[in-house]
Amino acid sequence: MATRHDTAAPPAKGGAAPGRPPADAIPPDVAKKRARLSRRWQRDLRWSPYVFVSPFFLLFLAFGLFPLLYTAWASLHTVELTAPTDMEWAGLRNYTRVFDDEFYWNAAQNTLTIGIISTVPQLLMALGLAHLLNYKLRASTFYRVVMLAPYATSIAAASLVFVLLFGRDYGMINWALGIVGIDNIDWQNETWASQLAVSSIVIWRWTGYNALIYLAAMQAIPQDLYESAALDGASRWKQFIHVTLPQLRPTILFTVVVSTIGASQLFGEPLLFDANKGASGGSQHQFQTLGLYMYEQGWLNQHLGRASAIAWTMFLILIVIGIVNYVISRRLRASS
Repeated sequence: MATRHDTAAPPAKGGAAPGRPPADAIPPDVAKKRARLSRRWQRDLRWSPYVFVSPFFLLFLAFGLFPLLYTAWASLHTVELTAPTDMEWAGLRNYTRVFDDEFYWNAAQNTLTIGIISTVPQLLMALGLAHLLNYKLRASTFYRVVMLAPYATSIAAASLVFVLLFGRDYGMINWALGIVGIDNIDWQNETWASQLAVSSIVIWRWTGYNALIYLAAMQAIPQDLYESAALDGASRWKQFIHVTLPQLRPTILFTVVVSTIGASQLFGEPLLFDANKGASGGSQHQFQTLGLYMYEQGWLNQHLGRASAIAWTMFLILIVIGIVNYVISRRLRASS
């Protein structure tokens, strides 16, 4: 059998794939331009991420860190809102005056009460609604949009509507109670009634938001767990108790912490619910929260130093909530 010893022909000049020109053949001006573009590209690759995230840090420094440090410094001085630059050293006097003020403890108690009344029913209702939406329903997208509509509604508009609903003489709530034989309730002047009314605004506004969070977590649960439970004869209620709830523990903890933080900073709802349109939280301070009390001291009474001390006590409360959240999260991960 014949053997071929063909060799490839050398590439012709000007062919389809000409060889790369040697480095010494590149003109000096072109080489300098390429080197300059290469350095610019390297700098862009290195510094672009920092440029993209810099607006957040600039806004945080201007509206987050600086106010935090300024209020900490102002809380140690006697300073009025009319002259914020005239500070007189007071040490911890603002904190001692705040802790000795009965209105501060009244506001703290109201904040705790309203927080419990609004958070517990809100999360329970959100969990139930999310469980219903987790099944295949017609127009499920429409129901999800409806759930989010209260969250997108203005606090001012919602609060004014609830003021009309809870009116003493012509409110729809008292009208409905009158049908079943219950006398009119003074929702804005009675302690428990006013706190319940303010809590209802919070419940209405945030239930749908938390329901969508629970729904997203439920849809991430593997269907194999439900199929195994169904094969074992578990009803839908038992599947919810023994499958859904254990899988939702991190999400439930998250919503509890976020709702607790929101309740500790409650401001808009009680401010707009007050018939006197002030920051006193009712005629007897019956639904004045810590946010309202801080606003009253700082902007109405113009005691900026005392208001700064109240703000820092609220900040310390949030730190305690964060620590509790961290401890519980670690225990949940350890138990899992």
